[in-house]
Amino acid sequence: MSKTSKLHWERGTLSDGIDPVRLNPGEAGWTYTGLRVLRLLPGETRQLRTGEFEAFVLPLAGSCRVRVDGVEFELAGRRSVFERVTDFAYVPRDAEVELIAEGALEVALPMARCERRLDPKYGPAEGVPVEVRGAGPATRQVTGFGVPGIWDHADKLNACELLTPDGNWSSYPPHKHDTASDCEVVNEEVYYFRIGETGSIMPSNKGFGLHRTYTADGALDENVAVRDGDVFLVPHGYHGPCIAAPGYPMYYLNVLAGPADERSMAFCDDPAHAWVRDSWAGMPLDPRCPITSSEGRVR
Repeated sequence: MSKTSKLHWERGTLSDGIDPVRLNPGEAGWTYTGLRVLRLLPGETRQLRTGEFEAFVLPLAGSCRVRVDGVEFELAGRRSVFERVTDFAYVPRDAEVELIAEGALEVALPMARCERRLDPKYGPAEGVPVEVRGAGPATRQVTGFGVPGIWDHADKLNACELLTPDGNWSSYPPHKHDTASDCEVVNEEVYYFRIGETGSIMPSNKGFGLHRTYTADGALDENVAVRDGDVFLVPHGYHGPCIAAPGYPMYYLNVLAGPADERSMAFCDDPAHAWVRDSWAGMPLDPRCPITSSEGRVR
């Protein structure tokens, strides 16, 4: 990706008609990773061709049915990303996919350019692990619906959801995955942000958070305010923290893919800040985590 390529896309700048996000690898300036966020009216049907991309169908708000390769999946969704863990589905490359909205629907399609064509597959919310990471003000929830070792039915695509209580830090210590080494693999990464409001499960356009991406030599040093619906691209370099402003919990969808033969999300911490992990030993977790489960709100 060139130094002049855009990394921070504010809400609306990637929209395609009523759909909030349409991001292909070519638009991002890289090779593998993409994201679409679609909006469907109640009862609407949308037909899509995946082409050379595999994808997850991840309801953000609402529920839907997915038809592909002669099978149909019923995805029990949620009112918002701040309410519960959702069902999802995997759809392969070279497929015709039909989405049928049960009611008003907003659905994300994390995508990766891939080589192998796998079968469609349903992912129940009850099988999605919810992990609490960090400690103290760096406590956050990781919902690992599409990560290696948990979901191995994909060729290149990796995806997970992060929920950060208001006032907390996540994606910390800063880390990178832009070199094939003993501790990391090469992955292009998309962050798709939703910002909430304390006391509500619904996203809000009032709040904001902060995000940082940088390189050790200073050639890349992005420190931005992110708002509900923003997208940030990480082509290389260290990224983190993502900070949820007080009063405004933060959600983001991570989408990663790269050239490695085996899917991996391995990374290296910035050596300048790696010591922070050791400081968490014995530090209490933020009791607000976990925030959600397949049953609904936990806190």
